[in-house]
Parts: sequence; C-alpha cells; structure tokens
Amino acid sequence: MQTEIMYGPAYAAAKVTLTAGEVVRTEAGSMLAMSPGVTLETSTQGGVLKGLRRSVLGGESFFMNTFTAQADGAELWLAPAMAGDVVAWPIQGTLYVQSGSYLASSAGLEVDSKWGGSKTFFSREGLFMLRVSGQGDVVLSSYGAIHAIDLQPGQTYTVDTGHMVAWTEGVNYAVRKVGNWKSTFFSGEGFVCDLTGPGRIYVQTRSQDAFLDWLIPKLPQQTG
Repeated sequence: MQTEIMYGPAYAAAKVTLTAGEVVRTEAGSMLAMSPGVTLETSTQGGVLKGLRRSVLGGESFFMNTFTAQADGAELWLAPAMAGDVVAWPIQGTLYVQSGSYLASSAGLEVDSKWGGSKTFFSREGLFMLRVSGQGDVVLSSYGAIHAIDLQPGQTYTVDTGHMVAWTEGVNYAVRKVGNWKSTFFSGEGFVCDLTGPGRIYVQTRSQDAFLDWLIPKLPQQTG
C-alpha cells in the first residue's frame, strides 16, 4: 500500500497504489475514483455488534468498504467529506482517533471503538473514540491542516478539544475547563485537553464546531 497525498492541505485526496491481492479498508463513502482491477466488498468488519460500536459510539459508518487489487499498480483515490488535509502514517501499536477522522487502513490494522472514561465527558469526542491497532498504514483526514507534536516523557501540551485529531498509545490525557466557568462559556475556548507524553499527538488547524457556531446564525430562518 503506497499512499500519495495530493492537493493538500485545503482539499486533499489520497492516491493509494496497490499490488495484486493487497487489501485496503475504508470508511463508507470515501472512494473518489479507482482504476480497473479493483473489487469492492461492503461489510460490518467484525459483525453487527462491532459495526454498531463504530457507528453509534465511535461516530463512524456502520459499514466499511474493503477494496482488493486484482493486479499490480491498481489505484484507489480517497477523499473525506470535509475540506481539509489528509495524511498517511505507518502504525506499529495503537493510535486513538477522534470521531470522523478515520479514512482508510491496510489489512493489518483493526478499527474498533474504545471507552474513553468519564474524563472525556465534556470533550467533543464524547465518551468513546476510535482505536486503530496493529501493524500497517492508516490514512486520516482533518478539517484544516494537520500538525504533529512529539511529546517527551512528562511533557504536557494543552489543545482545544475541537482541534484534536489523534494520539498514540502512551499519551495520557485529561479534559478540563479552560479557566473558571465564566472563562469556559464566554472566552470562546470552552474545554481543553491536557496531553502528557511520551508519544505523538496530531491536531487540526480548524474546528468544525467553531465553523458551525459561525455559520448557523447566518443561515436564513423560516418564518410563519
């Protein structure tokens, strides 16, 4: 699985080149285009209960698509629903991903939901998040560009919860108010996440929630 990111970071897409027999699993609806010699199968990837956990708890689709190359050099193009960046990373272990950022992964990775604990209650990710584990390549998307931050042991970074994309296993996190309740509700910052290394975190330069807060008041209202 060779992944080339095109046209980022504003309207990025991923061009995935496969060898014969190679498999890629994707979020439903993410296929932009594909060359001849690629077959598609749709399933829950692990049964009904696992599909329900991903969709109801993890915020992803109930079904996932499996694309299989029938010849060397087969191409699959993937794109997210939101305008923004796409990145591809090799994984050997576990990566925790916010709802809506998972785009695709190679056959060696398992995608499931994970209980995040009550400390995530106020975060935009909610009580559950996606867990991508195993060895292989993962493709993620964001709203805006993605920035990676490597944390040393004991080093802490604070990120607005609306800008979180993913973090590696070993990073400890806790969600808290940005200040007192007045600051939380009127500063425009809301809740933040303190992340402590060692490990890597990925943040997005824009927030869907902030965009919706700006957009919705400007939409025409029905009268009568």
